[in-house]
Amino acid sequence: MSKHYALILAGGSGTRFWPLSRNAKPKQLLNLFDDTTLLDQTISRLQGLIPVENILILTNALQEEEVRKVAHMLPAGNIFAEPAKRDTAPAVALGIGLVASRDPDATMAVLPSDQLINDIDAFQSVLGNSLDIASKTDALVTIGIKPTWPCPSYGYIERGPSAKLGFETEHEPFEVTRFREKPNPELAEKFLRQGNFAWNAGMFVWSLKTVTAELQKHTPELAGFIDELKESPDVSATIAEKFPTLTPISIDYALMENASRVLNIEATFDWDDVGSWISIAKYLPTQGDGNQTNHEITEIESENNIVFNDRKDIRIALLGVDDLIVVQTEDALLIANRHQADDIKKLSDQLPKELL
Repeated sequence: MSKHYALILAGGSGTRFWPLSRNAKPKQLLNLFDDTTLLDQTISRLQGLIPVENILILTNALQEEEVRKVAHMLPAGNIFAEPAKRDTAPAVALGIGLVASRDPDATMAVLPSDQLINDIDAFQSVLGNSLDIASKTDALVTIGIKPTWPCPSYGYIERGPSAKLGFETEHEPFEVTRFREKPNPELAEKFLRQGNFAWNAGMFVWSLKTVTAELQKHTPELAGFIDELKESPDVSATIAEKFPTLTPISIDYALMENASRVLNIEATFDWDDVGSWISIAKYLPTQGDGNQTNHEITEIESENNIVFNDRKDIRIALLGVDDLIVVQTEDALLIANRHQADDIKKLSDQLPKELL
């Protein structure tokens, strides 16, 4: 365990869950399901698998204060704020450099902070197995999600044959043939029928030796940045100076699609990326005719509405309305067609800055 590290990516914007979420408080920092946040849950399900002192969080300056409040159980020096927005590859390279400066022989996992996973035992089984495989091979490991419907909003991982490792594993890894971008609905349907595709959940595991070798081969700019971090007498100053100059690019484009060997392990745990208010609604109590709400409402002849009330002193009543999303906060009220849930982020272009 002492050689195992986790980098939790906790940045992003707060547009999909407006008005509850804001730029300084995106979904991973919200109490959407209970009195804990998705970030808190992400940290908690690593307990017993990765030492708390080996868990690093990468966020941005706008969200740093709130992240530190949620992640109070971590050493203060394990939370870092990106000085500029540079997409996932530079962010991951920053994390690799920070881990490498502590232990160049480490094996690390890269995990999103905004996914809902309830089966902790199954999650730890898959992640622990992935760490073991990554530490013993020259492969990068991905954890993929078995598709339940032909979703066009996710990237896909195309699997090939079962991987031959020379040792026993609890969960069977497969060689990755290639990564596929978000498909149109027809292609997504084809992927589902073929059966050898997984949703790309953005969960990666690798040894530092393997990942740095791959970065040196495919993205020398990022490899050079990692080397600078490893040797820097002032890590914060190096990050502030060098990180904003890095080329913005996703980790899939920069590394995963070009790596010599990538293995995929299919998740045996439940998973939800909680991508919109529609996702949230699945976990809310139902009242009346399909109305999903976090607090009791008054409703007459109203069907299939989603109501999220962040104010206990305000009663929401529905009369003769269907298929709405209603979200009440201290300073804003959203009323939207539930079939346009994915378009809520477009409101950010029209809203006053003080509401973002």
